Amino acid sequence: MALRVVTQGAEETRSLGEALGGLLGAGDVVTLSGEMGSGKTTLAQGLGRGLDVSEPVCSPTFALVQEYAGRLPVWHLDTYRVASPDELLDLGWAELMQGEGVVLIEWPERIAAALPPARLDISLAGDREERVIELRAEGVRMEDRLAALARRLPESLKNGG
Repeated sequence: MALRVVTQGAEETRSLGEALGGLLGAGDVVTLSGEMGSGKTTLAQGLGRGLDVSEPVCSPTFALVQEYAGRLPVWHLDTYRVASPDELLDLGWAELMQGEGVVLIEWPERIAAALPPARLDISLAGDREERVIELRAEGVRMEDRLAALARRLPESLKNGG
């Protein structure tokens, strides 16, 4: 299942993330792809709001992994600088994949072989004024989450308006 959304401005992108975050559960993996400045962290901020994270969600570029407390643990990874599978293991990958919380992964193409088959892949393109966001669910559970999101979204956001 796939869904295409066009947002106008950062707050609308965060609101989309918040709506989706409210639907996520333990064990869910969400990937965020797009060029620098395409809105990956902005969407992650909204996902954090939807998961009841009270602290600011920021890009984990230098830390590689940020952990947040919300209604579930949230791990936000930036894998842009991950150079080998060993580095991924050093980040606690096996523990993260045990399903106790929600895992958000920026730059997933860098670790494609390690990604779980059931996940929600989100690609973002555009800039602060207008972003095209493609969401693709892999696996029944994520298809259900995406279908629930599609039912909640205003028609003006779906398929570009």
